[in-house]
Amino acid sequence: MTMKVVFLSVPGLRPNDVASMPRLAELMAGGEAYPLSASFPAVTWPVQANMLTGKLPAEHGVVANGFYWRETRQVEMWTAWNDKILAPQIWDLLHQREPALTSAVWFPMLSKGCGADAICMPAPVHNPDGSESLWCYTRPTEYYGQLRDALGHFPLQHFWGPLANIKSTAWIADSAVLAAGRFQPDFFFIYLPHLDYAAQKAGPDSPQAQQALAELDQVLGRLIGGFRQAYTGEEPLWLAASEYVITEVDHVSYPNRLLRDADLLEVQQRDDGEHLDLERSQAWALVDHQFSHVFVRDGDSRIMRRVEELFAGEAGIAEVLAGPARARYAMDHPRSGEVILISEPRSWQAYYWWREDQQAPGFARTVDIHRKPGYDPVELHFDPATRSIPLDASLVRGSHGAPVTSQQQRGVLLSSRPGTSAGPTLRDIDLRDLVLRQLGRPEGERA
Repeated sequence: MTMKVVFLSVPGLRPNDVASMPRLAELMAGGEAYPLSASFPAVTWPVQANMLTGKLPAEHGVVANGFYWRETRQVEMWTAWNDKILAPQIWDLLHQREPALTSAVWFPMLSKGCGADAICMPAPVHNPDGSESLWCYTRPTEYYGQLRDALGHFPLQHFWGPLANIKSTAWIADSAVLAAGRFQPDFFFIYLPHLDYAAQKAGPDSPQAQQALAELDQVLGRLIGGFRQAYTGEEPLWLAASEYVITEVDHVSYPNRLLRDADLLEVQQRDDGEHLDLERSQAWALVDHQFSHVFVRDGDSRIMRRVEELFAGEAGIAEVLAGPARARYAMDHPRSGEVILISEPRSWQAYYWWREDQQAPGFARTVDIHRKPGYDPVELHFDPATRSIPLDASLVRGSHGAPVTSQQQRGVLLSSRPGTSAGPTLRDIDLRDLVLRQLGRPEGERA
C-alpha cells in the first residue's frame, strides 16, 4: 500500500538522544528503532548519496564533501550540483515507476538540479565585491520568493560558522511545512543539521550538545504539527535517520604539513600569506573530518609509496590506503585521491599547511567554505581578540567520518510504524529500498 513518507535526515542523532527529545519520542512511540551504521566516509555528502541511491562511493562517485578536478587543478567545495551523483536517486526511481508519485527535497547539499518535484537549498549570490546576497535555489524557481515573503530570508549566517544555531534549522522546518501544504509530496526528504554544531564545537556530551537536543525537539514539534495539518486525513510514515554519529576527539593531524616537510607540497607566497600551489605540488591532502584524499601528481607510483611510508605509524592515523587498497571501503573511484588517510577514532585532520600563523592565507581566519581546500570545523569558533576565526585546531571537540567499528559510532533509524525494516540492523545504503517499499515497490524488486 502506498503512503506518504517523511524522511528526516538528522546528523549526529544517537540512540540515547531520543530520551531527551519528548516530541520525537512521542512521534515514534508506536514504531520501532533500528541500529544504523554510516558507510565510510561517514560525512554529509557521501552518506546522503548512499541513502538516496542505495550505492557506495565507488558507484555514485561522491567521495567527500567536495571534489578535486585534476584536469583543471581546481577544488570544488560545497558548490556541486546534483549531476555529480552518478546513480539514480529515490525520486528518479519513483518517476520511472509511476510519474504521478512526487517528491520534495529540503536542504541536502547536492540537491541543486535533482529530479525531485520540489526543491529548496541555500544558494547565496556571490557578488563581484566578495559579498554575498541571501538566496535559495528552489523548484519551482519563484518559490523562494514566496518563502522569503512568508518567513524572511533564510538565515545563512546561522547555518554555519560561529553564529550557527537553531534559527537555520527552524527556517528549514517552517518552510518545509509550507511546502507540504502546497505540494503534498508522496516523499519528503528534510535535512535538519542543528545537532552538528555544538557536538563538534564543544563535544557530543557537552551541556551545549544537550541543549541542542532540546532546541531541535521544540522545532520538531512545530514540524510534526504542521505536517499533520498539511496531510489532512492521512498520517504519513515518519522516518528519522542519523547521517552519522559525532564522537569526542582530543587529537588533530596535519597531513599537508607533513607533506610539505617531505618536500612533496609546494606553496605560493602572496600578499595575504601562503597559498597551496596545486600546479607544483607532487602530493597534497584534501581533508574532510576524519579522513583525507591525498592527490598524487600524475598518479606517480613512487610518490604514492613515499606518501604511504610517510604516514605509516603517524600519530592519529589509523589506516593508509593506496591504489587498489581503497576498495576496502568502496572508495576506488577516479575522483578519489591516490592515497586515502583515515584517522583514529579520537583524532581528526586539519587542512593547515603553514607553520607560523602569520603565514596563514587570508581566508584561513574567515568563514570561507568554498576557498578552503578541505573542511574546517574551527569556523564554528570566534576569536574576540582578532575578531576572526582562530587558527587553533585543538579547539574542535567532536568529529566523524572514520569507519564505524564501535557501538559509540552507530546511529539509529526511527520509524513511526512497526515492521518498516526487513532486518534488525541497517546501513545507510539500505534506506533507499526501505523507502521505496513504503511507497509501493513490490517486495524483492530492486532498481
